[in-house]
Order: sequence, then structure tokens, then C-alpha cells
Amino acid sequence: MTTTILIIALTLSSILAVLSFWLPQITPDSEKLSPYECGFDPLGSARLPFSMRFFLIAILFLLFDLEIALLLPSPWAAQLISPSMVIAWATLILTLLTLGLIYEWAQGGLEWAE
Repeated sequence: MTTTILIIALTLSSILAVLSFWLPQITPDSEKLSPYECGFDPLGSARLPFSMRFFLIAILFLLFDLEIALLLPSPWAAQLISPSMVIAWATLILTLLTLGLIYEWAQGGLEWAE
């Protein structure tokens, strides 16, 4: 049984590895050959204006992403002797995140184009 699963796994992974070399198109363009994927010319001036809107949306994403990470231990903590405190803190975090999202949306902070 174990050898059969091992043979199937090795065969499938070998087939997928071979297909991954054959299937992609081999037509590189200047963007794919560029070492940066941010949309800036790496050989140009470093003093180009940077979109503050892009920066603010990136910071908002990081803020909400890190706050959600605070909720990851909740399923394990909910199995403690008194899970009501865990549920209260999780509800507080989700409420603050929701209020922050509503505020940013109302202020127009999530609009990409002005």
C-alpha cells in the first residue's frame, strides 16, 4: 500500500515537473527580463515621483493583513476553560477592523483613480 502511494506520488510529481518545462512560452520580453516588477525603469532616475495613493493602499493592506493574523490563534484559544474572553477580544478586533475599513472607504482612501 505504501509503495503504491509512493510510486503514484513520484510519477505524478515527475510528470508535473516535465510539463512545467514544456508548457510555458519561451518568448521573453523586456518586462520579463527586467529585474524589477514594480513598473519602474531600473536604469532610470531614482528621483521619479512615486504615487502616494499606491503607498497608502499598500500600508492599508499590511495593516489589515497583520490585524487578521491576530485572529489566527482564536480557534485554539476558544478551547480554553473560559472562551468568552477570547470571543470578546476577537469580536473587538473584527469590529475595529470593520470600522477602520468603513472609515477609509468613506474618506475615499480605497479609490485607485481620483
